[in-house]
Formats: sequence, structure tokens, C-alpha cells
Amino acid sequence: MASSTTTLPQTMKRLLQVSRDSTEIICTTAPLPVPTHPEDVLVRVHAAAPCAGELLWARFTDAIPADKELVPCQDLAGTVVTAPASNPGGFAPGDRVYCRIHATRPGAARDYALPRASELAKIPPSLGWIEAAATPLSALTAWQALFVQGTLDARAIKGDAAARKENAKIRVLVTGAGGGVGSWAVQLAALAGAKAVVAVCGRDKGEAVRALGATEVVDYTQTSIEEWVAAGPAGREVDLVVEMIGGKTLAGSWAAVKEGGALISIHTPPEYGKPEGMTKQLSKALWFIVEPLGSNLAEIGELIEAGRVRPTVDSVWEFADFKKAFERVDSGHAKGKVIIKVSDEA
Repeated sequence: MASSTTTLPQTMKRLLQVSRDSTEIICTTAPLPVPTHPEDVLVRVHAAAPCAGELLWARFTDAIPADKELVPCQDLAGTVVTAPASNPGGFAPGDRVYCRIHATRPGAARDYALPRASELAKIPPSLGWIEAAATPLSALTAWQALFVQGTLDARAIKGDAAARKENAKIRVLVTGAGGGVGSWAVQLAALAGAKAVVAVCGRDKGEAVRALGATEVVDYTQTSIEEWVAAGPAGREVDLVVEMIGGKTLAGSWAAVKEGGALISIHTPPEYGKPEGMTKQLSKALWFIVEPLGSNLAEIGELIEAGRVRPTVDSVWEFADFKKAFERVDSGHAKGKVIIKVSDEA
């Protein structure tokens, strides 16, 4: 186990959800986590990012182990303190890293965390701690929704002519386009050469999503997706929907997607929002949970460093203001990611 020569403290600050049945969070102290898995990497956390709804996960899904230490914020940016002598990414003490920790394990709202080497990637040199912490969940979810679960071909980003030719036939609609995941989906779909990128968002986010690559904007506060499509179905229906809102927006997504198209949701299984009487058959209609793959994050990091994509930060909060940070996330009005500063270096 390679380790830093820095003397570690005996205890650390951390945030803790008081129970699976409560969304209350408290600030406590605890011993530093101890690596127990062959891929465990001890990281000093500088910044972390909460996720909308994460305080409900343990209550509503059996995927969260009953014995999980309920530390929130699965996204982190930090510095490697100790790492296995041999690990997939060759991580070593002192490396600047970021990642999404799998939701089944404690998160990063603490001074030290234990991501696994397979989840980690090195932070692009051009990114600071705040922007780095804003990247993993949102970027990975968008990447996998478009290129792994969806029908766009990621090879087009690197110039593959055949992939670009196929992507140029695909119209993409992104709901929640002004949010953390949505802003990444818009950028990546545009970068991959989609025929059109339709962004569904509020009026105050329209200019921002156009700057990210949206070719069309639907202001849902003025026009529903159904109304927008009905005004010209032949030219407005899309081949791929990336949906992250649920409810009426999911129902509208069914109206927007073509017969035989794909509807990829990160919020609710698509069938739950299928309007009554809808007979449309899709090639794909699925809900998925992001995989925290460092290999995907490394590819995204190359694009960031090349200046081709960028994270979007809504706001930055001191650790002591963690309750305000979670309130901002759960408001549904964040324009990008909400970040909590964990160390003084962030």
C-alpha cells in the first residue's frame, strides 16, 4: 500500500443522515475510514456534491445495504493519501482525483473518503476542485444515457466518420436541460454530431443551453412538450429522449419520441409515464442507474482538457452551510451542480 508521508489526524468531520427514515443531516466527528477492499483508495476530500433525492434512497430502495454508514454526497474531488501498490489506474499519493462513489457505500461529505480505484480518474489539469466535484455524476449519467443506453455513437466525438454519419440522422430531446445532467447531455449530444439537440428547460436557462449546443429550446413554463410536438410532428418528433424529470414531463416525452425511437430515463421507468391509450412501440424504453466507471470519466476528462465540454456549477457552499446546499439541490431550480467545500483548499 503506497501512502503519503503526511501525518493523518485521528478524527475527521463528516455529515451523517440520522436514519434511513429521516432526511435530517447532522455534522459529527468520526475516525478516519480504514481501507478494507483491495481497490480502496484513501482520499482527502476537498469538495463534494449532493444529489437531488439522495436522502430518500435508503428508504425507498433495497439496493442500499441496511448497514450502510449514511454519509451523503457520492461525488468528490480530492487528493490521494494511500493507494494499493497495484491498482487499475496507477493512482499514487498526491494525485488529484475525482469520482462517483457507488451509492451502496458511504459518500464524500467528510474529510476523508474511500472510493475504489475503478471509480477514480485523474482530474484534468485545467479544473479546480469545485469544477471537478461538479463533474462525475452528471457527466457519467449523460455519457451513459446517450452512448451506452442510448443510440448515439461516442466514437463520433473523436472524428469517426461512420459514427458521425449515423449520429447526424438522430434528433435528441433532453428534459431538465438546464440542470446538472441535462447540461452535460446537451453538450455531449452536440459534440457527437446529433442532427438536432432539443433542450427542454425554463425560460431563464434557454440562453445557457443554447450556448452549450442546443439547436432548439422548449420553454416548458410556456409550452408543454405535447403542445410543442403537436405544432409540427413531422419535423419535431425525435429519435432519442433523455428524460430526468418524471411526471408530466415523462408523459410528454412519449409524445415527442418517434415510433421505434428510444426513451432513456434516469428518474422513473418509462412505462410508468406512458399515457393511457398510447400504442407507440419503441426500440428502447428503459430506466437505468449510472455506473461509477473511472474509465468513462477519464474519457470525459480528455474532452474537458481539450476545451470541448465543461461542468456547470450552480453554487458553492461552506461545509457549515450544508443544510442550505441540500435545500438548493432539492429546490429543483439549480442551474448546474451545487457544491460543498470540504477543505480550505477548495
